[in-house]
Amino acid sequence: MTQKERQERSREEIYRAAREEFGAHGYDQVNMERICGNHGISKGMMYHYYSNKDELFLLCVERTLEELRRYIEDHMAQLPQEDVLTAIKDYFLIREQFFQLRPEQKLIFEDAVLHPPKHLADQIHRLRAPLRELNWRFIADQVARMPLRPGLDQEKVARYLESMEFVFQSAMVSYHGREGDWDLHGMLEAAEELIDMVLFGVLQRAALPAAFPEEG
Repeated sequence: MTQKERQERSREEIYRAAREEFGAHGYDQVNMERICGNHGISKGMMYHYYSNKDELFLLCVERTLEELRRYIEDHMAQLPQEDVLTAIKDYFLIREQFFQLRPEQKLIFEDAVLHPPKHLADQIHRLRAPLRELNWRFIADQVARMPLRPGLDQEKVARYLESMEFVFQSAMVSYHGREGDWDLHGMLEAAEELIDMVLFGVLQRAALPAAFPEEG
């Protein structure tokens, strides 16, 4: 084994240890000592390759986002071309399926996207750019094929649907009523019902005048 190969193996060993710790405990609860102690990594080797936990966390975030982006791209060809509702539902579910396969990366993603450390927010924002671009292209394409209500702006509708992507998992858990006992059938059923409400609303328009009488 060459020196370069040994260095790459050491870096990968540290990365996997950091991914396991951040994925199990979150950014706030992890430090360099914990990673070293729980995984038999010497501090000398750790600090030879990585200077602090922020560097390791950003590496975990970068790899998670890139692996998620590739996973989504690999599965987009399977999305239905004619049915917009099903395409959007299935697109959102691709991400959930990714994290079912890689559960330890779910908390890393949530830490980075939903409540990133303030001092890392700009760097994380840049790391998210390729995934945001992929999401935007897909959603904008779907919105362009939707029969929107009169007066609605396509770009604003696309921004609305784009924002739903980041709260979809939490919404499904709340809608399902319990975080455990969550199989693929239940996930698909909840996703379809949620997307239906997101796109078509929950109020019966014919009943609105009686429920919300006009002022004056």
